[in-house]
Amino acid sequence: MAHGIEDLLNPAGLTLARLTLAKARVALAGLALSMSMAPLDRGWGQAAPPALGVQSPAQQPVEPQQQIELPPAPVERENPGLINEIGKLFEKSKSVLPLLKSPGETLDDLSNMARPSTVVTGRAACVVASNGAPDCKIGADRLCQSKGFKEGKGIDTDAAEKCSPLVYLPGHKRGPNDCKTENFVTRAVCQ
Repeated sequence: MAHGIEDLLNPAGLTLARLTLAKARVALAGLALSMSMAPLDRGWGQAAPPALGVQSPAQQPVEPQQQIELPPAPVERENPGLINEIGKLFEKSKSVLPLLKSPGETLDDLSNMARPSTVVTGRAACVVASNGAPDCKIGADRLCQSKGFKEGKGIDTDAAEKCSPLVYLPGHKRGPNDCKTENFVTRAVCQ
């Protein structure tokens, strides 16, 4: 009973072409596995792989040092969370809000306000600003200048209604332009 090499290699009756195709698939699978393991092998030590036979350290092949390239640093991407949005708000508010004064600057401001000043009384009219509101800074300056000072800051004001004489006639219906309110500075701190 002489069996050929094909019969020994192929006991199930597979043809040589099928057997060759199966071997090729096994080889490709092994190649794919070795390629997928190659990146994992970089992280291990640089020592040579253990040999199957016994070799002395002098007989082991020396591999050149490989430089490991590190991946590029991750680009900081924006995190759309609540904490990030609050951080943005604080960054924007630095340019919008006035800066806080240091304790030294605050003391300087207080000492400037504590300079010798005098409180004067009188009556100076406040001018009407472009928006219709009274501007009493000019009135305080006028009151202080009338007393011989350079400028002032109003601390008390008074308002009075000034009406046309027609309002006081019997039977006259009061109109929207018959009376107007005038504001006055009555006390000011002068410097």
